[in-house]
Amino acid sequence: MHDHELATTRRHSLWDDVVGILTGTYVAALGVTLLKAGHVVTGGVAGLSLLLSYGTQLPFAILLPVCNAPFLVLALTKKGGRFTVKSIVSVILVSVMQAVNERMLHGLTIPTAYASITGNLLVGVALIIVFRHGASLGGFNVIALLAQERLGLSAGYVQLALDVIVVLASFAAVAPMNVLLSAVGATVLNISLATNHRPGRYTAY
Repeated sequence: MHDHELATTRRHSLWDDVVGILTGTYVAALGVTLLKAGHVVTGGVAGLSLLLSYGTQLPFAILLPVCNAPFLVLALTKKGGRFTVKSIVSVILVSVMQAVNERMLHGLTIPTAYASITGNLLVGVALIIVFRHGASLGGFNVIALLAQERLGLSAGYVQLALDVIVVLASFAAVAPMNVLLSAVGATVLNISLATNHRPGRYTAY
């Protein structure tokens, strides 16, 4: 098989991208809903948006796009319009789906440890899906992907380093034990991401 034919077989179709991004954003929104129900945070802008929602009572669905705006501008200048448009759509979908999930699961009470581990794992799976369809959920994802593509660093470990800052900041609005469990959950998320999303491991685009 010639190189151009091989490349064609590895290219995602429009339908692939639609299904992949819808699936990834739905899984991410469910993960965030569990995190919020357990009053824990995660890393990245999603974690920052959760933290601000606890401190200000503003909806996560509003805070996520607002906090993502500067990073999406960076994505436009560094990653191009196609990636940025997909990422904007992904962020909006997560916001809308999380608001729907919160309404559907209103009053949900779950153990904090379960919320942190399960919620973060779901977000990690979601990130892998959207990354593999040429998109991100904005925020630190953009920086992590740039570091992986241009410096050869693992996106998961770059994201983990950035996430530590967000988790530490959560001491301002979250109980210390919840902060500890948030840190454990964020670590699980990023180890999963680092293990499953490495340079050259996935060849479709």
